Amino acid sequence: MAASMLSRCVLLSGRRALRLGPAGTGKRFLLSAACVNDKAWEKWQKETHDLAELGALMDKCYDRKIPVSSLVITRFIDNIKSREEIDMGEYYLYKFRHSPNYWYLRNWTIHGWIRKCLQYGAADKALYTLKNKGQFGIFPDDFTFNLLLDTFIKNENFEAAVSVVTEIMLQESFDNVCTQLLSLYALHKYLSGNPQLTWEQERNLGASLLLAGWHQENTVGLSSQLYGYTLLGKVELSKGLRAVYTQMPLMWRPGYFQRALDVMEKVSKLPGESKLCQETIDVLKSALESAISSQSEKTEETEVSEDVPELYVVSEKTEADLLPEYLSRFQDLSTKLESLGKIDPVNLVSLTTSFVQQNLPKFEKPEIENYEGCLKEWEQEQSALIQRENELREQARMKYEALLASKAKSTA
Repeated sequence: MAASMLSRCVLLSGRRALRLGPAGTGKRFLLSAACVNDKAWEKWQKETHDLAELGALMDKCYDRKIPVSSLVITRFIDNIKSREEIDMGEYYLYKFRHSPNYWYLRNWTIHGWIRKCLQYGAADKALYTLKNKGQFGIFPDDFTFNLLLDTFIKNENFEAAVSVVTEIMLQESFDNVCTQLLSLYALHKYLSGNPQLTWEQERNLGASLLLAGWHQENTVGLSSQLYGYTLLGKVELSKGLRAVYTQMPLMWRPGYFQRALDVMEKVSKLPGESKLCQETIDVLKSALESAISSQSEKTEETEVSEDVPELYVVSEKTEADLLPEYLSRFQDLSTKLESLGKIDPVNLVSLTTSFVQQNLPKFEKPEIENYEGCLKEWEQEQSALIQRENELREQARMKYEALLASKAKSTA
């Protein structure tokens, strides 16, 4: 069935014009054309195969419980030539992920899948398989993440861009500077629209802001850390600490509002021109005041009666109990930062945009060089796999011929 569907896809693809990839739209990128174009990828000579035959081969293997080689799924992805065939690629990635060889889905296959999705206008499909990585095995490298993130930014689809950033955060892949810069840009553009956020979104955004800005000791990075700690503090107070760190790359110790205040204190002591954006300070102020107001209402509603035994009185202070201290410390630090000229009045989106545009170009060159180095390694690894495949086929052929010869002798 899948093979017949493939045949129809091939016929349809012959009648339709190929969709333009991101580079064909004429819009500007944050990443340069040299970084996002696929010239280096296309230089790698891929094997030409018929998709219908590859699909039939994989279907036969799965029916007979025979493992499918990682080379076969790679060949299928490499030979996709239309949007319709992207859907079939999704199907076979799913099948491969749920096969005995799922561990051997190659990095270059994942990269090729994302490139094919972007080439044929299926960025949404790339995001879907990324968000459902457990079902499809899509765990991209930094460069591949950047390509997908840049595409959504270019299309001004910041909600999707933030979804990519969330996946980067969950995979703890913020070591790459270009990834940090693109992620910060996407996060602040999204938040500038004042979206209505669930507590899960606040947690994801907070963790992403914190980890993306962690290595940036500058106004944008420090402001992002403050913003991130504030969002996480709100979740900690409303949903509890477990809701913050469960399945997240975050500390399990309480006190996220306190850490936000620690960022303010750190900036007050830093030499140089590092500041905090007024916008993020206002966000923290609003969060603290709102939390204190909410806690006051709860206290009035659930006031403990005088006859409650002392056994049930909790002596240890909770985050809710510490809120007045946090607000007092916040006011002191705000005054100190203002007196030191450490508060930047420019809005965070403008600061981030300017910062990213100035700094991204200088990190692109090593990014491209590293990518080209990866391509060479991937090509060598794939050549070795192909050679090994040919050797095994030859061995199987010789064994089969020997078996036929033995049967011929026995019947002679």
